[in-house]
Amino acid sequence: MTAALRYDDAWIKRILEDVTTIAMVGASTNPMRPSHFVMMYLQRKGYRVRPINPRAAGETMLGETVHASLAELPERPDMVDVFRRSEEAGAIVDEALALGVAVVWLQLGVRDDEAAARAEAAGARVVMDRCPKIEYGRLFGEIGWLGVNRRVISAKKSTARQLSGASGRARTDSEGDGSR
Repeated sequence: MTAALRYDDAWIKRILEDVTTIAMVGASTNPMRPSHFVMMYLQRKGYRVRPINPRAAGETMLGETVHASLAELPERPDMVDVFRRSEEAGAIVDEALALGVAVVWLQLGVRDDEAAARAEAAGARVVMDRCPKIEYGRLFGEIGWLGVNRRVISAKKSTARQLSGASGRARTDSEGDGSR
């Protein structure tokens, strides 16, 4: 049995603050696929996301040209986000290391301890079995208003809106009747 993965929140937040360009291996041009939505979300947060998908190479996805491999990128990304099966992760990690990528991120359900050890030995930071979109939302205060325990204490006032009564007019918590 493999040990549970535990990452310090401050460490993950620092990665998300340091990174500006992300290569997303396994990005899908299908807007119904999780990788497509994650790419769109990360772009809206200011990241430059380069899609990697050999079957869609040359197409445009969310304003970016799709490349067949990491080696075809015009510049080295800060991070490689892997949306592929665990069995395929090792080869992708090795390709990222050959380019000198500083962060390797394996998506939810993707884990390769041997590849992670190689990456860490080469000086790269590695995150496995996590999603940068979810971690961004959790660590930068975007999902707390949904009632999700994000394990971050904040004095930031909620901007959540709630529908009131039959009128359906949105009101803020401060306009309410005192009940929450």
